[in-house]
Amino acid sequence: MLDYKQKLNDLLLMTAKQNASDLHIAVGRHPSLRIDGSLIPLTQEPLLSPDDTEGLVRALLTEEQYQDLMDKLELDLSYSFEDKARFRVNVYYQRGYMAAALRLIPQKVHSIEELQLPPVLHDFTNISQGFVLVVGPAGHGKSTTLAALLDEINHKRTEHIITIEDPVEYIFTQDKSIISQREVGRDTTGFSRALKSVLRQDPDVIMVGEMRDTESISTALTAAETGHLVFSTLHTNSASQTIDRIIDSFPAEQQSQIASQLAATLVGIVSERLIPRTEGGRVPACEVMISNPAIRNLIRERKTYQIDLVIETNAQEGMITLNRSLAELVKNRVISMEHAEMYSLNASELRILVSK
Repeated sequence: MLDYKQKLNDLLLMTAKQNASDLHIAVGRHPSLRIDGSLIPLTQEPLLSPDDTEGLVRALLTEEQYQDLMDKLELDLSYSFEDKARFRVNVYYQRGYMAAALRLIPQKVHSIEELQLPPVLHDFTNISQGFVLVVGPAGHGKSTTLAALLDEINHKRTEHIITIEDPVEYIFTQDKSIISQREVGRDTTGFSRALKSVLRQDPDVIMVGEMRDTESISTALTAAETGHLVFSTLHTNSASQTIDRIIDSFPAEQQSQIASQLAATLVGIVSERLIPRTEGGRVPACEVMISNPAIRNLIRERKTYQIDLVIETNAQEGMITLNRSLAELVKNRVISMEHAEMYSLNASELRILVSK
């Protein structure tokens, strides 16, 4: 009989050695790795049968987690592999069969420079109060960027940093700061409950892994309003879309109040894409919006469609449009024009910027 624990370990080791970001396990497919954004089947491995996927999933889970999966039919967890690597795991069912997606979490928390992020992001680590959002599609580096920002604070300020995550991803080594990392399901029953109690835990900096509902958004805004620095993420494509998403998630009668709260507390939004490099690997392209009086006024007046123009015309304040970021990468031959157009929200404007 196949030793699924050993087979799982072999696949995880291969994921780490190949520097893949994800491992996918699904019935009727070869185990597959995502490398530099592309899915690559491990054709030297046999196609997975229903027994194979169940065996590999069972090897990942404790008995308690397995029962949880039986009840809920999907499950988030973190998995440590022989102190060599950590994975963020989602186990789920598709067409009645078990499947899993495993995201490799780098052991080292990289700095803003190492990640090749815009230097203006350092400014977000120097403030004591407000709301900072890192947004973008799934798998485009939001958690990695947040970890870089928190770790910079950890190395230069004496603060109490509390993270609320599902599951805990990067493990921080405490330096000048105390870092309390709370995992949903293990250390707290949910984001909303953890956020409600966080203000009684004397935090200076709060990181919410993801704002999943109006209650968690509202509590995060209140925390930012009451003298805390709050970081979080959303699956949105731009700064203006992020502001609309936050305000529109509330009932109509609350929206003007939320817009005012957001205008008062928002420090900045970083929208990020990881683009394949021409020489292999991936590089971030970023839109950076920094709240200034003009931005705050547009948020209050619900004129978010004008925010892109403010970002475009305030480069001297450190603001960057996604297209300018992409155009610079194309001009420096870091990425191809084809890939830049694929990730741009306005390809015709991008072509004009590149031709200048």
